[in-house]
Amino acid sequence: MFKDKKVLITGGCGFIGSNLARHLVKSGAHVTIIDSMLPIYGGNFANISDISSMVNLNISDVRDEHAMSHLIQGQDYLFNLAGQTSHIDSMNDPRSDLEINVTAQLSILEAARKLNPQVRIVFASTRQLYGKPQYLPVDETHPIVPVDINGIHKLAGEGYHMLYNKVYGIPTTCLRLTNTYGPGMRVKDARQTFLGIWIKQILSGEVIKVFGDGEQQRDFNYVDDVVDALILSATREKAIGQVLNLGSNEVISLRKLADQLVQINGSGKWELIPFPPDRKAIDIGDYYGDWGKAKSILDWSPKIGLESGLKQSLSYYESNQETYWNS
Repeated sequence: MFKDKKVLITGGCGFIGSNLARHLVKSGAHVTIIDSMLPIYGGNFANISDISSMVNLNISDVRDEHAMSHLIQGQDYLFNLAGQTSHIDSMNDPRSDLEINVTAQLSILEAARKLNPQVRIVFASTRQLYGKPQYLPVDETHPIVPVDINGIHKLAGEGYHMLYNKVYGIPTTCLRLTNTYGPGMRVKDARQTFLGIWIKQILSGEVIKVFGDGEQQRDFNYVDDVVDALILSATREKAIGQVLNLGSNEVISLRKLADQLVQINGSGKWELIPFPPDRKAIDIGDYYGDWGKAKSILDWSPKIGLESGLKQSLSYYESNQETYWNS
């Protein structure tokens, strides 16, 4: 399907983008990666070290509309994964979040409209835009009530993608991701996912910090399953114009997740600590998604179980601590 196709990945040196790039290279695609490599956004050259000679890497910022206009020309596919993902950062610096998650998205779509309206686009959205669930599991018809700046801006970016599909015919799909984890994720802090910093803590002999009572319910997707969903979204005609949840049937409380990490690692401890006020103000409580629509339209389902995914993740970071502890 992708052999000799031209594929553009924004945020391609990041966690999900690099894993996707690796898959596409193996499929024979001509892959161009765009990444700003700004320290706080998760790009890491180590993520593409094994495929660096097989991709075209362009150090650009998605906020640079001239660069994006140039790079989008002639592409068959665009996996639009670049974004500011930290909920706390979005509250502390809302303007930067606006520029990356809204203004840049509009510029990308305008470039596609003017220069390459046939490009197949898959946009990485987030379950955060639902806000505090009114019922569980959360399906795509659930009310949209974001609890933070990031959720509002990701909703706007998603809305632009759907509008440009309906009005201009640009073939677009939006995936609302849940907690994605696995090799290549940022672990030096919790900007990308709390599970990343937990893995660093347990492998460093530190105590895992669990906020609140630890009873919050969550679902998780291993990165390989997310890559599969991205690929299917780009290649299934039925996915065009659709917004789809990802998720898992394995739902677990945070305290049980911490227990499982300790058990798999063979050592470690965790403790409950009070929510920091800034995090408590935007916490969504329990969340797990209904991904039946993705199963129906994409024939997608998660294949990597949580225990297996955690084992693979712990093993990877144990072997690559020097690479990721401070990057």
